[in-house]
Amino acid sequence: MEDIKKRIISRLYRRNYIGGKHTNIDNLHKGLPGHLKGDAKRATNELIAEGILLTKPTSYGLEVSLNPRKIGEIEQYV
Repeated sequence: MEDIKKRIISRLYRRNYIGGKHTNIDNLHKGLPGHLKGDAKRATNELIAEGILLTKPTSYGLEVSLNPRKIGEIEQYV
């Protein structure tokens, strides 16, 4: 599970999805093998609960970004 969290956070960090820049929550699971999709959804929910991912509800779906206040923890993952 930690490896999946690291992959999700690394992807968002590399693409600079921090604070005001968001991406759709479904995009976090792209590029992962099919058998890991369920684990990736659970890892995403855990990251939201930990406060590492911020959510933004929109009319077209849920958007997420990295929490700029937790950048120290985020860099430890990366």
